[in-house]
Amino acid sequence: MARPDLSAVRAAAQRIAPYVHRTPVFTCQTLNQMSGATLYFKCENLQKIGAFKIRGASNAVLQLSDEQARQGVATHSSGNHAAALALAARNRGIPAYVVMPENAPAVKRAAVAGYGAEIISCPATLEARETTLQAVIERTGAYVVHPYNDHAVI
Repeated sequence: MARPDLSAVRAAAQRIAPYVHRTPVFTCQTLNQMSGATLYFKCENLQKIGAFKIRGASNAVLQLSDEQARQGVATHSSGNHAAALALAARNRGIPAYVVMPENAPAVKRAAVAGYGAEIISCPATLEARETTLQAVIERTGAYVVHPYNDHAVI
């Protein structure tokens, strides 16, 4: 996959605009004085799902061809990426399969399920997540949206 350039970033922003909140940016005089710089804080905690992850997940899902999307999307995550992908898939009307470790917080599992994803539990190791995800892909044919190793997500 090609490394994104400025035009790709702008295209992604336009693509996801209907699906995300435009969150505020704040500064803090005290921290600015302490640091000797002007610091800006992007309040992505006010974003849908409560995190910036909805931006990348939406971008990845919206870039899929209809043929790719038909099989759904799959990932492994214990939290925010899982919820983001589930919501992005629901917004596009496609299935989502999320591999979550058995020790994932109940509130995160509830959010993912609430957005309509199928949750597949696994032991709490990276190896178990990846092995279980591979089994899900083989069973469903879903397109993998990696939580952190995908230019469309980053």
